[in-house]
Amino acid sequence: MNGQIEAMVEQARTLTAEERVALLDALNELVYPPDSAWQEAWAKECEDRLAAYENGRIEAEDFDVVMARLRKEYLPK
Repeated sequence: MNGQIEAMVEQARTLTAEERVALLDALNELVYPPDSAWQEAWAKECEDRLAAYENGRIEAEDFDVVMARLRKEYLPK
């Protein structure tokens, strides 16, 4: 790591957690610019899933229950 990057990392250490998240989001957008087609497709998928839930076509599961099942199934024993 060069000196300029090391200095920026040290500056980042002084930020609040919220500020670090905002910084990471900004850096991520520099590396991976937003894809508007993907964002639109994902927004439509979210709307479709919500509508399916509200119309009773799909059911929701409790997050903690799902995570416990996934941990049991996929994490090493």
